[in-house]
Amino acid sequence: MALPTGDRCVAALQGAQVLSWTPAGSPGERLYLSPGAASDGATAIRGGVPLCFPQFNQRVLGGRPLPKHGFARNRRWTPLGVVAEGEDRIAEFGLANDEETHALWPASFEARVAVRLSPGRLAIGFRVRNTGWACWPFALALHTYLRVDDVTRASLHGLEGAAYWDAVADLDRPQARRFQSGALAVEGETDRVYAGGARVLRLSEPGRTLTVSQSTTLPDTVVWNPGAALCARLADMPADGWRHMLCVEAACIEEPVVLGPGQEWQGWQSFEVVAG
Repeated sequence: MALPTGDRCVAALQGAQVLSWTPAGSPGERLYLSPGAASDGATAIRGGVPLCFPQFNQRVLGGRPLPKHGFARNRRWTPLGVVAEGEDRIAEFGLANDEETHALWPASFEARVAVRLSPGRLAIGFRVRNTGWACWPFALALHTYLRVDDVTRASLHGLEGAAYWDAVADLDRPQARRFQSGALAVEGETDRVYAGGARVLRLSEPGRTLTVSQSTTLPDTVVWNPGAALCARLADMPADGWRHMLCVEAACIEEPVVLGPGQEWQGWQSFEVVAG
C-alpha cells in the first residue's frame, strides 16, 4: 500500500501482519523484520506487528491452553479491500471462527484488522465481535517491533512513574511490581508489562523520534528486547538482531476483556514521525 507522498507499508495475509512501514522523508524503515523470519505461511513471523489474540504469551484464560500468543498471528486472514479516505489509504482484513479455531478455542467470533496509512503516520486497529451465545474472555497485544539503529542509544519516554511487572527479574513473583524511574533505556534483556492506562510514548534515538499512541481500551504497554544472550538462542533472529529492535506493544492482558453475546470491542495503536 502506498501514498502519492511516498509513504509505504506492506502487510502479509498471514496474521494480517504489517511487515514494513517507510514514511516519506524519514530515514528508512521504521519496523523491524528479522532476516531469519519464517515465510512458510504457518510459522509465526518474527517482526513487524504480530497480533497476539486471544491469548498473550502463555497466560491461559480458562479452559485448555492455546498456542503461545494465541492463533491469530498464524492464520491466513481474508483481504477485504483498500479504500481511500482523503490522503489516507485503509486496508482491512477479516477472520472468523471455523473448525480449526474451534478445535483450539470454542468461541464464535468475527475479527477485523484495519491498517491505516497516512502521511508520516501508521495506525493499526483491531475489532472483534462475539457471534455466539456464550460470554468469553480474551487478551490482546499488538506486538510491534520498532526498528532502531542501536537500541543502546535509544530511550523510551512516557512511562515515568508507571508500575510494571518485570518478567526477567520477577518471573516467579507475578504479583511483584516495580516503578519506572526516568526514561526507559535497554541495558540487557528487557521484558516488562506496564499497567495503569494508555499513554503517548516517545521513542528517541540520535537523528529521529517516533511517537507511539494507543486507545484507552488497551491500557497496558509491553516493552521487550531479548538482549544479546537470549537473541543468540532464537533461531529466527541474527545474533545482533536485538540491537536493531525494540518491541513497544499496546495490550490488554493484566485484565482480560470479557465479551458477551453480540458485543463488539475495538482497540488501536498508532505511530507518527516527529518532524525535525
